[in-house]
Amino acid sequence: MIVAIDGPAGSGKSAIARMVGENTGFTYINSGLFYRALTRKVLDHGHDPADREAVLSVAEHSTLDWKDNAVYLDGRPVSEALLRTDEVDRHVAQVSSFPQLRELVNTALRKSAQKQDSVVEGRDITTVVFPDAEVKIYLDAGIEARAERRYRENTSGLTLEDLKAAIAERDRLDRDKQQGRLRVSEDAVYLDTSDLTIDTVYDTVMETIRLKR
Repeated sequence: MIVAIDGPAGSGKSAIARMVGENTGFTYINSGLFYRALTRKVLDHGHDPADREAVLSVAEHSTLDWKDNAVYLDGRPVSEALLRTDEVDRHVAQVSSFPQLRELVNTALRKSAQKQDSVVEGRDITTVVFPDAEVKIYLDAGIEARAERRYRENTSGLTLEDLKAAIAERDRLDRDKQQGRLRVSEDAVYLDTSDLTIDTVYDTVMETIRLKR
């Protein structure tokens, strides 16, 4: 079974998907870390993230996999702490906007997820990567709520106001992408998590999975 969860930054996708994986035995896969790993590699090689040819060259000469709850880049696990920096945050939307790169990542995601029951989260998982997933969820929340969550995580050096601006810009880029843009699948269960507890969201998602099984 594939459980696909989409939504914008800060909507609770990662927390919920991780909880589902831990409590069902499904493999939890964070698709965003695939894009972050490639973005980190592009930056480490000194390339401009807006340079399409350079970015695609890096992607084409990279291997991606998901094992042991981590993204593997070129055969080695990458620490999530290295991928959730303000620098990567600034450039991952640009890097992930190139259609050819998205196709490479989507292939890697499908290969990783189809080995076993999986819960996969991202922005186009329900619409592009796994359009036939047995369970589709879309988690949403207002910018205020999402920024406050990121601020409380204390993983960014940005102020709360700067986080709001960064999230708003990320939303714009994600919704305007040529391929894999953020949108709600017609057959997805939609949840606005702005005023919901994580337990309430989790219970709703698990009930949806139980009904499908």
